[in-house]
Amino acid sequence: MMTSATQNPLAARTPDSSHRTGCITLVRHGRPALSRKCWLTSEGYRDWWRRYDLGGLQAGQTPPPELVEAARKADAIFVSTLPRAQETARAVADGRDIVTDAIFVEAPLPPPHTPSWFKMPPRLWGVTARIWWHLFNHNDGQESRREAEQRADRAAQLLIEEAEQGADVLVLAHGYFNHMIGRKLKAYGWRLTLDQGFKYWCQRRFEKH
Repeated sequence: MMTSATQNPLAARTPDSSHRTGCITLVRHGRPALSRKCWLTSEGYRDWWRRYDLGGLQAGQTPPPELVEAARKADAIFVSTLPRAQETARAVADGRDIVTDAIFVEAPLPPPHTPSWFKMPPRLWGVTARIWWHLFNHNDGQESRREAEQRADRAAQLLIEEAEQGADVLVLAHGYFNHMIGRKLKAYGWRLTLDQGFKYWCQRRFEKH
């Protein structure tokens, strides 16, 4: 069952918060259905990214058992509003209550404007767009790097608040924005204790010591 971001995710299960601080686990969604086996212009990549955000997961995937177990043990599960994250939640949460919140959506990837004859595959466009967004603040009127950093900070504080109440928190979201949240958690003194990288279905767990 999905709950709104304003509801208390701990309402159904309240852990003992008197002796511990919970952990925070950031998870990237499963493999999306949209194919990357194509060559695109910059305008074509803009349309590809729009369809990527609207699409769900590739059929036939099975989430790793250790991720299913992490979801089973979590006291609070937060999920991005985008379909690929929502489908990931349905695959691992086994009907548990989740909190859907747009604060966890991926940072934008507007590509630089290039001539119509110039084409690259989506993977290279993604790298190029991220570099331009990160280093040169190329955002085409979308969320800027500074705005995304501020959003990542708010997301980290939200997760820390839950964990400091004793909750083990699981976040099902996106690769780069999870990376941004992780940097904020480290800045607040949280330590990375499990690092599976940023591939699909992978976990990165943070704990406060």
